[in-house]
Amino acid sequence: MSLRVLPLDLSDTAQAASWLNLLDHYANDPMGGGEGLSDYAKVNLLRTIQQVPGFHGALAWLDGEAVGLIDCFAGFSTFAARPLLNIHDIVVRAEWRGRGIARALLAWAEARARQLACCKLTLEVLSNNRPAMATYQRAGFAPYMLDPAAGQAWLMQKILSEV
Repeated sequence: MSLRVLPLDLSDTAQAASWLNLLDHYANDPMGGGEGLSDYAKVNLLRTIQQVPGFHGALAWLDGEAVGLIDCFAGFSTFAARPLLNIHDIVVRAEWRGRGIARALLAWAEARARQLACCKLTLEVLSNNRPAMATYQRAGFAPYMLDPAAGQAWLMQKILSEV
């Protein structure tokens, strides 16, 4: 098994197609919503994400096949007065899970965050995605708390529009 994690080049049509296919694979998974990417996303995502400042992505390659991806976006920690890197998507093809690919993608994100002088990496995970939570904990991630008396932080959302 020859696993390599390489920065994503969306101007390369083969990489772009692999990336979009992996993202759709994730969206079809119950942990990604179970519905696949919308037609709108399939048509517009490649063009629009390339215009987003602070996007950092990579593909995991195994013997010439893209088997995983990680999408990260730069953010900022006001308390630390330094940048941070948020892992927005991490995907491993179902048939390749449990073989260290997610761990390699997380290591790539950590190296990128260190290159960017980030103070931390952040991510979100569904509470019932126990395999992912175990992987993240083994990689050093922990629930976010400022003070245990105040409790654990929650990621919340408010949908503003749907396509």
